Amino acid sequence: MNDSSWGAPQAGYRGTPEMQAAPAGPAYDVHDAQHTRPMPVVPDVPDAGRDADDRDDRDDRDVRDGGAARRGGGPLFRDEKPQEPMSTPPPPQKKRAGRDLRAAIGVGVGLGAVIVASLFVVKAVFIGVIAIAVVVGLWELTSRLEERKGIKAPLVPLAVGGAAMIVAGYVRGAEGAWVAMALTALAVLVWRMTEPPEGYLKDVTAGVFAAFYVPFLATFVAMLLSADDGPQRVLTFLLLTVVSDTGAYAVGWRFGKHKLAPRISPGKTREGLFGAVAFAMVAGALCMQFLIDGGTWWQGLLLGLAVAASATLGDLGESMIKRDLGIKDMGTLLPGHGGIMDRLDSLLPTAPVVWLLLVLFVGAN
Repeated sequence: MNDSSWGAPQAGYRGTPEMQAAPAGPAYDVHDAQHTRPMPVVPDVPDAGRDADDRDDRDDRDVRDGGAARRGGGPLFRDEKPQEPMSTPPPPQKKRAGRDLRAAIGVGVGLGAVIVASLFVVKAVFIGVIAIAVVVGLWELTSRLEERKGIKAPLVPLAVGGAAMIVAGYVRGAEGAWVAMALTALAVLVWRMTEPPEGYLKDVTAGVFAAFYVPFLATFVAMLLSADDGPQRVLTFLLLTVVSDTGAYAVGWRFGKHKLAPRISPGKTREGLFGAVAFAMVAGALCMQFLIDGGTWWQGLLLGLAVAASATLGDLGESMIKRDLGIKDMGTLLPGHGGIMDRLDSLLPTAPVVWLLLVLFVGAN
């Protein structure tokens, strides 16, 4: 057999009977013909009334535009989802403060007026203000410990001992404060013995911690007041702490980008710390020069730097406590601020720092 026999019909060959029976027209398989149906003709409704040339021109434009079915933004195929219009991103919102500034300013001004009035009228009245703040702070702290951790630090001996510490610090100085602190701790140990022994160790440990953290540190404010220029020293202490907090808040809110301690307090930034230092140093120089007898401006710079550091550490310390307790604020007594402890957080650790530096700079009296 030669190569020409492959695929070439032989002379006189007319095909199979099925091929002879197939009608004239395009070639197709007879078996397939038994299973095919004519395709229904769908009228082109949108083109009704238009001539062929007009339809051809529009079809050419449709092909260039990605398909006739895309006219009007529709899908090309049935299973194709129509493209949604691109939404413009919302305009960036202005940075907002994290608290009610009106309430915070109003409460702050009211507290400041009470403190200044009691400070410069009668010293004993200001000692009473400190004692009340200490007792309320102890109540907030012990209440949150019991609610969140089940720790029952005895409030009665803490409140009585705390008030006694303030008076002892004012009358007898540091020696009186230490003696009152020791007696308060002993009272906490004895008071807790009246209850079942379960949880005794954690309760008395929390009680001693609360006695040191709130009233003992607050006694240094009373010791500041006991000096001859006591009101000026206390005012300097309060002004520097408030100015430091304000500088940190203002600069951090406006320019803060780098977190200072994100695991403890995500809202604090390094820029805010720089603001606290700058504001406190300027305020310290002014206060030491014009308020404190025998003080100089360079001493005020050092004092302001120390206050900014201690106030920031105190704020972070209470933030650590609140994070451990799983709460945002220690209380709700002061609108816009939280509780008393939320205002004492930076004041308490700053009091011994200011007392010590003023004793070194200008003496105890």
